[in-house]
Amino acid sequence: MAQSLAPASFLSASASGVVLDVRSPKEFENGHIPGAISFPLFSNEERAIVGTLYKQKGKTEALLKGLEIVGPKLKDFAEKALKLSNGTPLYIHCWRGGMRSGSMAILLQTAGIDCVVLKGGYKAYRNHILSEFKKPWNFKVIGGKTGSGKTQVLAELAKQKEQVIDLEFLAHHKGSAFGRIGELPQPTTEQFGNNLYKMLQNFDAQKNIWVEDESHTIGKVFIPSEFYYNYRKAPLYVLDIPFEERLNHLMTIYGNYNVQEIKEAYERIGKKLGGQNVKLALEMIDNDDLVSAASIALIYYDKAYLYGLQNKDTQDITYFPFKKFNAKKIVQKLLEKA
Repeated sequence: MAQSLAPASFLSASASGVVLDVRSPKEFENGHIPGAISFPLFSNEERAIVGTLYKQKGKTEALLKGLEIVGPKLKDFAEKALKLSNGTPLYIHCWRGGMRSGSMAILLQTAGIDCVVLKGGYKAYRNHILSEFKKPWNFKVIGGKTGSGKTQVLAELAKQKEQVIDLEFLAHHKGSAFGRIGELPQPTTEQFGNNLYKMLQNFDAQKNIWVEDESHTIGKVFIPSEFYYNYRKAPLYVLDIPFEERLNHLMTIYGNYNVQEIKEAYERIGKKLGGQNVKLALEMIDNDDLVSAASIALIYYDKAYLYGLQNKDTQDITYFPFKKFNAKKIVQKLLEKA
C-alpha cells in the first residue's frame, strides 16, 4: 500500500520530486499544485459519465464503468510514469485522496514505482493553504497613489534580499482598468492562490514580507480573503510622489502600448470618469497627446486612492514624501523605518 502524507508533509517531500495530478484536465486547469503534471485517469467527458452513473445507479455501476474506461489505458499510464519516475518516487493526488489516486498508486506500484499519495487530496491541500494564509506573517505593505512606482520599489527590495511578494506579477495584471494591457492571460482565482502560497511557503515568517497595497481584486482575480484581510492589518508605508513624477512614470509604462487598447480601458471606466472626461481623453489620444489623456485618468485614480486610504484596517500608517522617484533611496528609507 502506498504511503499517505498530509498536505504539509506531502509538499515538503515532493518539493524535488514529480507530482502527478490524476484529476480531469478541467479540474487541473481550474487550479493545481504549482509544478504538478496533469496525469488524468479520466478525460473530462469520461469523468462526467462516471459521475452521473454514481449519482443515478450507485457506486458499483460507476466503478465498473470506470474500470471499463481505464482498462485500455493501463499500459500507457505505466510507460509514461516509468519515464517520469526515472527510479524515484512519484507523488500522486486526486480531488479527495480516494479512488482515483489510490487506483493509480496500485497500478504504478505494480509496475515497480514507489508512490506517495496526498492524504485528503487536492481538497485537503486547498484547506491547508487557506489556513496558512491566516498565520501571523510579518507583512509590510507599500502604498501610494497610482504611478508611485510601487512595483519598482518591490523589485529593489528583492535585489536587496528582502522577502517580496509581487501580487500584480502573480495576477498578470497591473491593478487598474489599464492593468491587463501588455500582460499574459490571468490565472484563475484558485490558481492565483496556489501560486501565492508557493511563494509564501519559502519565506521566514519572522522576517519582513513586503507586499503592495491592493484592492481585493486584481483584474478578474480575487486575492484569497484569508490572505487579504491578514495583510490589511499590517503597517502601511505610503509613498507620496508628486503628480508630475507619477504621470511621467505612467508614460514610461503605457506610452508605447497599442492605442486601441488604451482607448478601450478609458471606455471601461467611462461611468466613473464621466462622459465628458472620456470623450476629452479619447480626443487627446487621437491627437497623440497621451500625457494629457493620462492626467485625466490619474486625477480620478488619486481621488479613489484617497477615499480607500480612509477605510484601511490598520492605524499604523507612515507617509514618505519624495520630490523625485528614486527606488534605491525609497528602499533605504523603508528599511530604516521597518
